[in-house]
Parts: sequence; C-alpha cells; structure tokens
Amino acid sequence: MFGSGGRIGRAAVAEARRRGHDVTEATRADGEVTDPAVVARLAAGHDAAVVAVYDPGARPGEFFPAVARALAEGLVAADVTRLVTVGLASVLPTASGELLMDTPGYPQEWREFYLGHGAGTEALRTAAPQALDWAVLSPAGDFDHEGESSGAYAVSPGDADSRVTPRDFALALLDEVEAPTLHRAHVGVVAA
Repeated sequence: MFGSGGRIGRAAVAEARRRGHDVTEATRADGEVTDPAVVARLAAGHDAAVVAVYDPGARPGEFFPAVARALAEGLVAADVTRLVTVGLASVLPTASGELLMDTPGYPQEWREFYLGHGAGTEALRTAAPQALDWAVLSPAGDFDHEGESSGAYAVSPGDADSRVTPRDFALALLDEVEAPTLHRAHVGVVAA
C-alpha cells in the first residue's frame, strides 16, 4: 500500500487486513514512489499494489506522471500484475460527458492539481505494459470524512454532489484487487 499514512491509505490497509491480506505499508519515509527501483523493492513478493499518494511540495503535472511511469516500470519488475490507484473526481466525465472540472460553478483554484492528476492517468495509460492490469478509482464527487459507512458502493460518472466515506471507498479498492472488473479505466465511486 503506497501512501498508507493518509486517510484513504489507512482505510485501505484496514480493509485489506480485515480480509486477511498481508500488507506492506509504504510511506514517504520508505523512499520516493517516483523511483522505479524503490517501487520494485517495496512491491517485491506482492500480487497487487494499491496507491494513494500525494506530494504537496511537488508540481502536480510533474509528480503524478512520474509516479505513473515509476509504477508501470517498478511493479512489472517486481512481477506485480494488478494496480489499483486513487484518482481525482475532477477529471471524470459527468453523465453528460463533460469533465467534472469543466462544469459550471466547479472550483477552478485547484485546476493545476486536477490537470496533474489527469496527466498521471494518461501517463499510466501510455506507460503500463499489458502485463500490468490497472484501474484508477476516485470518489465520483468527494469524500465524506464525517459520515457513516453504508457498507456498500456503486460506480458512477463524475457528480460534484455525490459523497463516499473512506471506508466504503476502501471496499471498492479491495474488491478491485481481489476480483477485478475494471481494466485500464478510471471510474467514480459513490456510496450505495
């Protein structure tokens, strides 16, 4: 679990352990996730990787693509075949097909961050060989850090008003690790 120290990373680790998985927790202290050799070292011996990383000191348009390229190279070197990574709702298409970040009234002050996340997904799409089965999941709108878990989730297009708790989101992450239904795709997740 790359990014195990954050809210979503902690929720994913807890859900994985609840299901009986052996989990290696990786944080910044373990090395840079933008370095393929570090990724390969930390992922060695695992079947899958879950990634929920962010570096507030890095330029998003450089950081997220560098992470994607390092994952594509490092995970394959470690014989990891499944990657599930946490994306951003802002770059999801809405039901109308328009990107959420381009809808009227959507906040634009973090647009550089949105575009950086989107560039990371595109870099993964380009860099990941067929041997690496990947999916990007994001809340369809945002996280509900105060709400109660429903114990269920659904896949959804981008919807600024939708919410999902970290625990329900972790269910989706782990379901995609254990029984993949999404391949080389980015989808939104909502509470069900």
